[in-house]
Amino acid sequence: MSTKILPESDTRPDLSHGDGDHERFAHYVKKAKITESAVTGTPVIALCGKVWVPNRDPKKYPVCPECKKIYESMKSGGGDGDGGGKK
Repeated sequence: MSTKILPESDTRPDLSHGDGDHERFAHYVKKAKITESAVTGTPVIALCGKVWVPNRDPKKYPVCPECKKIYESMKSGGGDGDGGGKK
């Protein structure tokens, strides 16, 4: 399975993360979930736990530091191996 970086699209404050910093980042999400979200409109869950329905260009945002740290640990054998590559 591979992972893709996507930005958030929900403009409501994310109370689960406190200060709203997650609204300024592109996050890592499983590629299959991105496709599913595009078809059904269901929210996706990033590696860091952020939940949203993506609709912005991820190239316009810096990568979420939490997602990046988790992804790097998965690549180095610290995860379960289903993180795949990033696109």
